[in-house]
Amino acid sequence: MCSVHGPAHEPAQGTARGPAHEPAAIAAEIERRIADGRYPTGTKLPSEQALAGEYGTTRARVRTALAALARRAVLVSRPNSGWVVQSGHRAQTVGQMRAFSRWAAEHGREASGRIVQRGRGGATAGEARLLGIGLGEEVLRFTRVRTLDGRAVMVERSTWAPWVAAVIDALPDDAPSVFGALDAAGVDVLLGDHRIEAVAASSDDARLLNVRRSSPLLQVSRTSATRDGRLIEVATDRYVADAAAIDVRADDVAPTLLPPAG
Repeated sequence: MCSVHGPAHEPAQGTARGPAHEPAAIAAEIERRIADGRYPTGTKLPSEQALAGEYGTTRARVRTALAALARRAVLVSRPNSGWVVQSGHRAQTVGQMRAFSRWAAEHGREASGRIVQRGRGGATAGEARLLGIGLGEEVLRFTRVRTLDGRAVMVERSTWAPWVAAVIDALPDDAPSVFGALDAAGVDVLLGDHRIEAVAASSDDARLLNVRRSSPLLQVSRTSATRDGRLIEVATDRYVADAAAIDVRADDVAPTLLPPAG
């Protein structure tokens, strides 16, 4: 594996006891280097030990500074890779939510995905209510990892109504667009209600997205329906922190089919 090294850096100003070596000042300096292009998006930062040496301080203070930037989605800590500069958000507006592939294409990004698990089982009470089917009626479920420009950024967990299960089950694992396949089968799909919340990455999320367990993720719980209102899918999408942002406008308010949180 090749290491990524940034350009030479000018020394931090201040003394070992001065304010330049406080976590807030270290964070501000790193963010300045990101803004002026010395740490471009995707760059791996020098190690914590190297930064501590540069600033004449402890690794603990450097780690505090980096963690503060991670909480603001400026950096991300990746297992076996260290601290990496995150890309800027590409936002969607509530009320104009788009399918992942369509959203990516509109922003000049390359989207793909792979179904990593699929199976059939009885509908839960919540699934039965939302899909308008009987409790325990057989449904198809799958888990799919979505990538953006080759990087895993989202885990999609979907439950499909029985009347579209045959179309979904016939898809290859690397199908580029599920909605495209449904459209080809004569099913005109519209995205329905969405609920957005912050969650911690589970062990399964961490494995699939290459993030640390309990890392913050953006969760979008949603439904999909035909144009005449027939529900076909109940899904939960979990995005890595730097992959998605949601803009909310005051007039984007509508009734929801999703149950209240809690």
